[in-house]
Amino acid sequence: MLRCQSLTKNFSTKILNLEHRNYHHQKMRNFLEQLHRPCDIFISHRGIDTKRTISGLLYNHLVRLGLNPFLDSKNMKPGDRLFDKINDAVRHCKVGVAVLSPRYCESYFCLHELALMMENRKKVIPIFCDVKRSQLHVKDDGSHPVKELKRFQWAIEEAKYTVGLTFDTLGGDFSEFLKMTTDAVMKNLVEIEEEDGYKRNM
Repeated sequence: MLRCQSLTKNFSTKILNLEHRNYHHQKMRNFLEQLHRPCDIFISHRGIDTKRTISGLLYNHLVRLGLNPFLDSKNMKPGDRLFDKINDAVRHCKVGVAVLSPRYCESYFCLHELALMMENRKKVIPIFCDVKRSQLHVKDDGSHPVKELKRFQWAIEEAKYTVGLTFDTLGGDFSEFLKMTTDAVMKNLVEIEEEDGYKRNM
């Protein structure tokens, strides 16, 4: 009887260890697939303003829905070339989400991402986070060449005159924000898929 119990216990332990290994192998396979799969949604944000609030929450929420969003702090690793990785993600994404915050226009990378999305005629959903449209300006502080300055100013103006969402991190409802933003992203993704399907069938 004791020998039978011991054998059963050893067998159960082996099964659990096998399931544990399979679980980690599956996680690794999923991770590798995610690395090589083009992103669906590019999230442009100013980390110092929103990485720990709405941008990070939105990224995690979209991942749980089975989508493949791009957020620099989540998708980039030491050794990656900044412009190569960002430019590639923007060009391959279907929808852009620009989280426009008080210090967004101070970042060269944010402005470059936004301009690149606009130049590639991506569907961009602007989120005005703790900032009014009228407060968004690209200042000429002498740090950008004239051509780049005009490019950034044009992109910001395009975003300001695009229908978007607003959110106040102090008094806003985060769950409602995630729902509204996800709905907007999904509707745009569906529209793009339908347009692509129509073009393929022409």
